[in-house]
Amino acid sequence: MIIHKLIAHHLRAKDDEAFYLLQARDAISWIESKAGKLGKTALDLGCGHGIFGAELIKRGCQVTFADEGNFLLPEIRSAPFIKINLDRDDIAVLGKYDLVVCSNVLEHLSKPESFLNAIPAALNDEGLFYLSWTNWLSPWGGHEFSPFHYLGPRTGHRFFDRISSTPRKHTPYQNLFPTYIGQTLGWIRKQRHLQLVSAAPRYYPELQFLIKIPILREFVTWNCALLLRKTSRDS
Repeated sequence: MIIHKLIAHHLRAKDDEAFYLLQARDAISWIESKAGKLGKTALDLGCGHGIFGAELIKRGCQVTFADEGNFLLPEIRSAPFIKINLDRDDIAVLGKYDLVVCSNVLEHLSKPESFLNAIPAALNDEGLFYLSWTNWLSPWGGHEFSPFHYLGPRTGHRFFDRISSTPRKHTPYQNLFPTYIGQTLGWIRKQRHLQLVSAAPRYYPELQFLIKIPILREFVTWNCALLLRKTSRDS
């Protein structure tokens, strides 16, 4: 459980490199605990500064990074990088990997279901897909204008603007889209080639039973983590 560490760090230093490093290390440990191994090749999809992928490199993975622009940390700037827009471009151009990680990206995509449908094309047989994102009804669902997102995606950010002088980075239906755990699990169940290995609240996976409780899970899961495996089933 790292939620208390993340909150304490954010209060001290906001979301600096160490903040995301804490998340990445904890997520990798969770993947290993559920899958046993990471595989040889990995794709950090929607990588940002590449902190997650950099940790995978330290674990012995051959990592490729992909995002709209190359913002990789200086120490990994020379790593393989592919420019891609996940709302428009074909994921198949990225190649195939033993592990694909996509951390805190899904809620920023306008077509999340289409994105999930395309993921098998980037996975080797039996490959793993780690997905985590902030669901809309989470305490942090509105990101920097939380908790005003509970007023609704059409109203909450406008109310925030009226009472706060803090610049806002996200606008619903422009670069932040309401997503729900139940809805996303429903999309996964319809997938022919993705099988759910495990699902848990990312920052307190010890309480994974919460994911099984409809409605409640939408509010008490700060960030949802799913581990999926590519299968060869045809039905």
